[in-house]
Amino acid sequence: MIVAVIPARFASVRLPGKPLIDLEGQSMIERVWRAVSGASVIGRTIVATDDERIANEVHRIGGEAVLTDPTLPSGTDRCFEALTIESLTPDVVVNVQCDEPLLESSLLDGLVEAHIRMNSDATTIVTPFHANESIHDEAAVKVVRGSDGRAMYFSRSAIPFVRGVPKTEWSTTSPYWKHIGVYVYSYSSLRRHVSLAPSHLEKMESLEQLRLLQDGAVFQCFETDALLKSVDTPDDAERVREILRLRF
Repeated sequence: MIVAVIPARFASVRLPGKPLIDLEGQSMIERVWRAVSGASVIGRTIVATDDERIANEVHRIGGEAVLTDPTLPSGTDRCFEALTIESLTPDVVVNVQCDEPLLESSLLDGLVEAHIRMNSDATTIVTPFHANESIHDEAAVKVVRGSDGRAMYFSRSAIPFVRGVPKTEWSTTSPYWKHIGVYVYSYSSLRRHVSLAPSHLEKMESLEQLRLLQDGAVFQCFETDALLKSVDTPDDAERVREILRLRF
């Protein structure tokens, strides 16, 4: 059984209530929910939230929502708590962050199928930076990978550092890869993640995936050239609206 969970927290420092913001006629949580629930390999989709307003929006669009502890330290912890509340122990868990409104169902199908083929603790999405994106934007998480495609490190800083080259020219020296907030785990890997205390690196970078990576987990990366834009600020939301207007 494959279950997807969408952690959706109302509180946000830079964009409070962001799961409910309007993106060309649909709330962000609706756009993400429709992409996830439309994936053919996913059997059940649950929104894990800390707020009744988000739960009500999910119910309005015909989705399933579970209320979770608002003090949980990460979306992955919220994902696991929702499964526990529902007494679910699926073979595969897909954790989709609610601030990725440009995701498409076919991409999620490809990601899950790749995870099942590969022997990894977790599989996640990476995409090249596009021409109008800055590798120095701290909201855009960078990843460096080994020759086998597995993630070596995730950071808000531009990595790798390019010695002797002005920072404005780093992106011309080699491909930089952006991490997209979607994870596929076995249930045991997800349980391993939440059994660990938030790690030193996780707290420094404010990146939950570093908890499992620092513990020695294998994170495989699934490449896509899809144009994906997470929403962390009002400017991000407006950029997503522009992209959606061009699509239709």
